[in-house]
Amino acid sequence: MKKYVNGVLTDMTAEEITVRETEEAQAIIDRQAKIDKETETENKKASGKQKLKDLGLDDDEIKALIGA
Repeated sequence: MKKYVNGVLTDMTAEEITVRETEEAQAIIDRQAKIDKETETENKKASGKQKLKDLGLDDDEIKALIGA
């Protein structure tokens, strides 16, 4: 791998390559965790709405309660 330092293209050391690869792997993990959290939030929201409907509330009443 290469890197620019003060406008000069140089080779990265083995340690720098390892750090960079670790950062890239962590970024992928973080991105997936964010997607998983958003999915879980949407699923819980849908589940909550369904439970309110099961209790007999209609869509307008649910919207009035939770604004969604």
